[in-house]
Amino acid sequence: MNLKKILPFFSYLFHPIFIPVYAALFYFFGNDPYFSNPEKYFAVFQIVIITIILPILFFFVLRTLGKVDSVMVSEISQRKIPLIILCFLTILLIRKSITIEHFPELYFFFLGGLFSTFSALILLFFKTKASLHMVAISALTLFVIGLSIHDQTHDIYTIAFLVFMNGVVASSRLEMEAHTPKELGIGFLVGVIPQLVFFHFWL
Repeated sequence: MNLKKILPFFSYLFHPIFIPVYAALFYFFGNDPYFSNPEKYFAVFQIVIITIILPILFFFVLRTLGKVDSVMVSEISQRKIPLIILCFLTILLIRKSITIEHFPELYFFFLGGLFSTFSALILLFFKTKASLHMVAISALTLFVIGLSIHDQTHDIYTIAFLVFMNGVVASSRLEMEAHTPKELGIGFLVGVIPQLVFFHFWL
């Protein structure tokens, strides 16, 4: 088995664009029994539209305009506009769909994600690139840990899997020469710290 050929797969499987949906699926179907199925499906549908479909459409527009050249958006100069768009889409999501009144835990996950995205954007102006893959996977891991504590489910296997995936994704990004170890570390911290801060509001 050639790990060098397998590792890049995880960069696509855990691409930041998919992480919000993974978090929502775990929240609604892997952990919480208190919502009706129509509520769950409608919320997930909205998240898919705002965090996957719209960003993909914006990506094609930006690519047509020559502002980005790949889905990984590796260049610092190409990251600013996508991150600004992502900030506005996240604000739209938490104001109109995943509100604190209806889905408080998921709301704070997305609010933490908004702060992480904004932090990654600010770092770009200082010529510093954070790994968005590590931002996303580390934030998801903290969210699952938080839900496990909040709901007292002690979901050790899922947590262990996600911790392992943090390492796999980091290795994947290194193998693809997309990031340096420093950028991976920065991404991890940018993803983890806002989630830890917002634990105070819902744990």
